[in-house]
Amino acid sequence: MGLVYRQAGRRVWLLKYYQDGRPIVESARTTVKDDATTLLKRREAAIVDGLPMSNRIGRLRFDAAAAALLQDYRLRERRSLAVTERRITKHLAPYFGGRRLATIATTDVKAFIAHRQDVGVRNRKGQRVRDVSNAEINRELTLVKRMFSIAIKDGLQLHRPYIPLLPEHNVRTGFFEPEQIASVLAHLPAFIQPVIRFAYLTGWRVDSEILPLEWRQVDFAAGEVRLDPGTTKNDEGRVFPMTVALRQLLETQHTEHVRLKTAGQIVPWVFFRLVANGRGGEKFPRPIAAFTKAWKAACRAAGCPGRIPHDLRRTAVRNLVRAVIPERVAMTMTGHKTRSVFERYNIVSQGDLRDAARRLDSVSEASALRSKG
Repeated sequence: MGLVYRQAGRRVWLLKYYQDGRPIVESARTTVKDDATTLLKRREAAIVDGLPMSNRIGRLRFDAAAAALLQDYRLRERRSLAVTERRITKHLAPYFGGRRLATIATTDVKAFIAHRQDVGVRNRKGQRVRDVSNAEINRELTLVKRMFSIAIKDGLQLHRPYIPLLPEHNVRTGFFEPEQIASVLAHLPAFIQPVIRFAYLTGWRVDSEILPLEWRQVDFAAGEVRLDPGTTKNDEGRVFPMTVALRQLLETQHTEHVRLKTAGQIVPWVFFRLVANGRGGEKFPRPIAAFTKAWKAACRAAGCPGRIPHDLRRTAVRNLVRAVIPERVAMTMTGHKTRSVFERYNIVSQGDLRDAARRLDSVSEASALRSKG
């Protein structure tokens, strides 16, 4: 049984309780005995529920919780580590830094949201340049949620306050019709065109999955292109079967690979560019980095400004659905783990609606003929 007691000459009550036969002594941080008794009952209830207990409960400060979060990201090799560090350093730490995690309540979270909305996004001179989006604030609030979760698992916190998230209205709906992607390709530099064709056919992510692709991941005999486990967003491997168009694209790239190999230049990447090195005029293969400027210029010239390479992923999903490929198979090919996200990418175009209308007309005409007969 636990015990509430007070040392001679002191007003603050102490708690003593047991977990696995080990005594734990903790300050109730109150001079009111009823409050200390209530806290003791919470501790004992948490032990019954199997939660780890420590006399350090409630003492964890925000800065230590943030450090534990970053350590967790490093151990799990999360690719968002750099972005997470920046969000904590620029926004969360200046507001919550120095506070005990146990003192952060829902009202404090709401005050943080109001603060972020009021401050907005500022340039280096401190001038406000735009409003901060709900999505940006939600990503920061998600980090706070994660800090509480880690602290609870480590036995340093008993509960997490309700942390509200803001509604997001920034779901993109862009996609490319065949004539649009053909026009964009015509305005792109030659070395970028195969990358975009590959993305259009597979729906794979350009920066993290297509640009780093190497020839060891291409199996012409099996007719497959593979992504290694740990290189995708969900860390799972992936296989995409070669269609006729995909095989032709890869064979063209491989022909150039063989030519350079014969010339003594080994190129491990499927997609690359030739860059001059020095004044001799000789060009050497290099991996393709970002091509944002060329992409934006091509989209403007093609009459579809504002499109992003990720719209190719939405387009590929829609093409798979149009081809009546089973949903579970299509999700495996594109790397979607949940049906809700896959459905968000499956966009209905005006052309799809017109096709549906034509089919309805056909059904109506056939019914009318049968009624006349």
